[in-house]
Amino acid sequence: MRMRPTLSWTSVEEPPPGTTDLEPVAEALSGGGVLVLSGAGISTESGIPDYRGEGGSLSRHTPMTYQDFTADAGARRRYWARSHLGWRTFGRARPNAGHRAVAAFGRQGLLSGVITQNVDGLHQAAGSEGVVDLHGRLDRVVCLSCGAFTPRRELARRLEEANEGFAPVAASINPDGDADLTDEQVGDFRVVPCAVCGGVLKPDVVFFGEAVPPQRVEHCRGLVREASTLLVLGSSLTVMSGLRFVRQAAEKGARVLIVNRDPTRGDRHAVTRIALPLGPALTTVADRLGVPVGEAATGGPATGPG
Repeated sequence: MRMRPTLSWTSVEEPPPGTTDLEPVAEALSGGGVLVLSGAGISTESGIPDYRGEGGSLSRHTPMTYQDFTADAGARRRYWARSHLGWRTFGRARPNAGHRAVAAFGRQGLLSGVITQNVDGLHQAAGSEGVVDLHGRLDRVVCLSCGAFTPRRELARRLEEANEGFAPVAASINPDGDADLTDEQVGDFRVVPCAVCGGVLKPDVVFFGEAVPPQRVEHCRGLVREASTLLVLGSSLTVMSGLRFVRQAAEKGARVLIVNRDPTRGDRHAVTRIALPLGPALTTVADRLGVPVGEAATGGPATGPG
């Protein structure tokens, strides 16, 4: 499945209004079999901005595409300079109340699975198990030539050694861990090759325009087939890689519930959209169901900068 480089969408019809009634979510969870599909909006309360919400990063930043990364050495240099700086901040993010609530629902056996479009590892850091990282994880690096995987912390060490003193001040950090830097700030940043074969290194994430691994897609489709409800948390569903699961759920007759403050591309497939902040909303649902929401299971995110 190729992830379309769709950065925005415009509804051709009046979107259904959002509500603040959390009862449908509580009712669905109480019956179990709920599959969560989360997007960047669930991590905003951890200090990671989303792409398209109020103040979203797309208003000032165009994400790297797979085509640009693979074809242009200059684009790769700019990407790694920005990503190396962003990693120092991105990896320090902590799970928030929304992540902890999802983990708590899972511990109580109310979920059939979690699919996330995020690359931050915060669901796992909060204690969720069996999370499907649809778009990969930023804490791992892959060589495009030999296929070798290495931890991001190892690449960070090598980049530090190759770029001693590199410490520009970024305007902001984006949902993909990319820092906003000018060409002047990037300067003559040095990219390091694969330590195994000398090939080109890429974060193990799905860039815009890149194909999501088909085995991963089929696994997600299987989860959707088995779910009684698809609960979308903090995703605009602009990108087809997430929207197609909403369409699949609706076509098979499963309930689709969306918790997102702004209208989404999948609203017409949903029973309802709850326009509330995710952390407070999911904590309220947990309280109604008597589900204890504790602190994160680890001292930090699964993507620590190492």
